[in-house]
Amino acid sequence: MLTKAFEGSVDYVQVMDENGAIDATQFPKDLADAKILEMYKSMLFARALDAKSLSLQRQGRAVTYAPLVGEEATQIGTAFAMRKQDFFVPNFRQHGVFLARGFPLDSFFVASRGFEDGNKIPNGFAATPVTVPVGSQMPHAVGMAFAFKYQGKDAAVVSYVGDGGTSEGEFYEALNFAGVWKVPVVMIIENNQWAISVPRRAQTASQTLAQKALAVGIRCVQVDGNDVVAVYKATSEALENAKEGPTVIECVTYRMSMHTTSDDPSRYRSDDEVAEWAKRDPLLRVRTYLLKKGMWNDDLEKQTSEEQLKQIDEAVDKAEQFKPDPVGMFKNAYSFMPEILQEESDDAIASNFWQ
Repeated sequence: MLTKAFEGSVDYVQVMDENGAIDATQFPKDLADAKILEMYKSMLFARALDAKSLSLQRQGRAVTYAPLVGEEATQIGTAFAMRKQDFFVPNFRQHGVFLARGFPLDSFFVASRGFEDGNKIPNGFAATPVTVPVGSQMPHAVGMAFAFKYQGKDAAVVSYVGDGGTSEGEFYEALNFAGVWKVPVVMIIENNQWAISVPRRAQTASQTLAQKALAVGIRCVQVDGNDVVAVYKATSEALENAKEGPTVIECVTYRMSMHTTSDDPSRYRSDDEVAEWAKRDPLLRVRTYLLKKGMWNDDLEKQTSEEQLKQIDEAVDKAEQFKPDPVGMFKNAYSFMPEILQEESDDAIASNFWQ
């Protein structure tokens, strides 16, 4: 006898297409145009921040930077869907999420200058610091979600991983644990098509990255990651269902710039590919939608951009006046001060080492 042991499929969701047209059957009932306008402003801000950060790095005023241009819809859509009590666990490219959630702008630029003080999470800000090792944040996120469930909290964890990160063992381990224990975690796969110079096609033979969740009994969906409304919809629904268990959301987007400022993407991908994805610009479609609604115009765009650039410049000025306390390199290494580090700290202070 031959029967099917398992059959699965992955839905693909797009609400707002490249021309700003809406599929009314998929439009979220709780999403007002006023919120779409605010999301657009946040996307503009994220892109302006990106341009400024890249400029500062090229001037030698910031350390290595990972641009987010092209991925604004994925980041802002998920950030706006989160509730106040929800926690998020980033990798190294979620600048848009941090800022949309209210992270201090000057702290962002302090961190970009190479000072760990800028990565300190303010009290009440529900996030872990930036995570650079690929995939290592996923078990942390699932562990936090397990704790929320154990404590009976009405909260979920939203974690982020790139397409390259889905090839890491920690990603699969986190998936399996989340599926078994049905923890309130939403895993966002920010599929930007390239893991440094490794293309999506070389990462896995899976037709989608979302379907990896099916193997461990987790709900999953693939969305147009350049459609902020679809991303918002999928994330909101996943958070509503978080008490019942986890969800994996694959956001199909594109990294329009380099992996980091130490990378040269022209060595491994074609200009034609980049130009094709530029037609799917996440900001362009929202702007078109708002123009059609009479909620946006060139004057508002100019005014908003000028206000945002002023905010960014003021934050940069403040960050460049920041004076770090070198003792922090000892105090912040552990939750307590080991004797060996205390001795080194005392010696450094006594010898005026950093003057």
